[in-house]
Amino acid sequence: MDSVAYNPRTVEEVFRDFKGRRAGIIRALTTDVEEFYRACDPERDNLCLYGFPTEQWEVNLPAEEVPPELPEPALGINFARDGMQEKDWLGMVAVHSDVWLLSVAYYFGARFGFDRSDRKRLFSMINELPTIFEIVSGKVNVKSQPTNHSNTKTKSNSKPKVQNSHPKPAKPPKRETKKEEEEEEEEDQGGLDEERGAEEEDDEEDEEEHGETLCGACGENYAADEFWICCDICEKWFHGKCVKVTPARAEHIKQYKCPTCSTNKRTRPS
Repeated sequence: MDSVAYNPRTVEEVFRDFKGRRAGIIRALTTDVEEFYRACDPERDNLCLYGFPTEQWEVNLPAEEVPPELPEPALGINFARDGMQEKDWLGMVAVHSDVWLLSVAYYFGARFGFDRSDRKRLFSMINELPTIFEIVSGKVNVKSQPTNHSNTKTKSNSKPKVQNSHPKPAKPPKRETKKEEEEEEEEDQGGLDEERGAEEEDDEEDEEEHGETLCGACGENYAADEFWICCDICEKWFHGKCVKVTPARAEHIKQYKCPTCSTNKRTRPS
């Protein structure tokens, strides 16, 4: 059961609490979906999906005290498990989880007297993240694999540099005036500036392309110092740590399937 080790009192603390709980629920509905499915046995009593600030998740009975210390998640998610298509069921749980996360965040805001400005800032920070439903349903715009990583389908912080500068052919000696020499120097400098500008523009475009890429599991942005892997089926990118794949393990994977694509082909008992 959810035990609150601390009470977040500032907008930043509440947002960290929100992100931790959100990450735990996303993990349950994506990378840990097999375990989550088994935990939601319809033969058990009413169950709820809890996310914790530590990025962990748990399926458990609701709080016994009335009213509870914190708002409670949707009750009885296990009863609907076998009556729906798995994708629809996970989407339903995701929607209710999004609502629960907002209610917990604004509970803290109300409890500690957030004013209009604080509430607006908190919502703005939350609204920058994709919802759990968007991630689980695949509606988040995750870019396909970049062209300069086509061989490995993994992202790294290394980027080949293209050398565009070439030695100039020797010119026949001629007598130049001082004005002509100055004009030639300006032309040479202009050419170098153009080359530098082109390289910087390429770097910026590449950073923008990567920066807009979101992890299909946690929904966070691409970071150059993190290992990523792309699913060969849905072509979504994932943090290696989110799908429990290390660079060493990726070297031995011929065709990588993300947890969602792997579970879509599971046969369920009727």
